[in-house]
Amino acid sequence: MLRSSWVLFAGSFVTLCYAIKVRLLTALGKADLLCNVCDSAARGWSRSILGIASVSVRVEGGKNLDPSISCVVVANHESWFDVWALAGWLPINGKFVGKEELARIPLFGPSWRACGHVAIDRKDREAAVKSLRSIVERMSREILQVIIFAEGTRSADGEIQTFKKGPFILAIEAGVPIVPVCIDGSRAIMPKGSFVIGKGEIKVRVGEPISVAGMVYEDRDQLREIAQTAVAELKGR
Repeated sequence: MLRSSWVLFAGSFVTLCYAIKVRLLTALGKADLLCNVCDSAARGWSRSILGIASVSVRVEGGKNLDPSISCVVVANHESWFDVWALAGWLPINGKFVGKEELARIPLFGPSWRACGHVAIDRKDREAAVKSLRSIVERMSREILQVIIFAEGTRSADGEIQTFKKGPFILAIEAGVPIVPVCIDGSRAIMPKGSFVIGKGEIKVRVGEPISVAGMVYEDRDQLREIAQTAVAELKGR
């Protein structure tokens, strides 16, 4: 437990340092520097925390992610460490779609938003739809890879839960591919409901992109099933 307390303390300090850096650039109006800092900060922040925790990450299939193409990355979710594994090691500067509560964390939340990540209010369907539409609009103007934990919350037992429909509606409306990603090993490091942090390796397996060409809104459930099956197969390797 002493080790876990140290990791939480050191990780919080690292988070604070990166958040302050982003907030200062935002306050100074340094938009030209903010973009580069946000991308490097997310990677540096994540690798620092996993380094403190003695957690390594191995990515398989990274070539399936093309940084020059917009996409929706859908992943399973087992632990808080999933975020750092993806942000620190995926070969893209992805923007996370997360719950509104994250955006309300003092200092961290505003910095997180300033870097282009998107908060979803799961209790307000209209607001959630508006947030997803804002991503579609951004994808019409710029190359953007968004990362979504499709189950909506962490799995308590490691089994993949039913994926939510939102990511698939988003991909169809934006006309961008779905990239399935499986995270394996993070639950053993810090399972849901526990503050005990262990050591180990997280495996991130990236599957082949799933095209949405020709799909319409009514195909969202079919696309969801295809993606969930792809993630399950990656997990079974």
